[in-house]
Amino acid sequence: MNVSKNVVKLLVAAGALAVATGAAAQSKGQFTVSVGANMLKPDVTSGDISAPALPHSQGDVSKDTQPVMVINYGLTDNISIESAIGTPYKHKIYGAGAIAGTGQLGTVQALPAIALVQYRFFSPDSMVRPFVGLGVTYAMFQKERGSFGMTALTNPGAGVPTTFSIDNKWTYSGQVGLQVNVTPKWFLNASYIKTKLSTDVHFSTGQYQHMKLDPDSYILSVGYKF
Repeated sequence: MNVSKNVVKLLVAAGALAVATGAAAQSKGQFTVSVGANMLKPDVTSGDISAPALPHSQGDVSKDTQPVMVINYGLTDNISIESAIGTPYKHKIYGAGAIAGTGQLGTVQALPAIALVQYRFFSPDSMVRPFVGLGVTYAMFQKERGSFGMTALTNPGAGVPTTFSIDNKWTYSGQVGLQVNVTPKWFLNASYIKTKLSTDVHFSTGQYQHMKLDPDSYILSVGYKF
């Protein structure tokens, strides 16, 4: 994946820069804030829309990239907690399976709230600190909008537009990442978060669909230590 290659290139360059400029501590009681971009890419396994839809009528969901602010607090020199604040991710919904090629069927906004507990390797004064994290995520969905194509597939000939809603869900996430100290106060951060997420879509026609979304999240940011 091109995104993964770009992350690796950035980390290599950041590591070289950190060696040249020296490191700074990130330790117990310290807040850090970083700002950057997050690409949220659903890894979709779709169930079928229930009858009377065409058998094997499935769905797919597009990726989106939005700005993000990551806030971290050191509980100890090696254990920290982290959360992120961002704008809603705007996803397009497409037909898949038997209805692949039918075009865009709808749109939805996702606003995940996440809290992670991390373990940071090496000492606080290390120039490069890998970390792993595990936490909880609350996936919220809003502003679901169906298209004429969705109405044609779920309620043909009725003349009544189909609407839909997606269930909000609690779930869990795992994280791997790397922080590179560039100056005593500034750092670069890259992380990958995998979230296990299954939910259900409910249509105004009475039909439903189970969706396994399991999104991948790629975050690149620049941060400051307080």
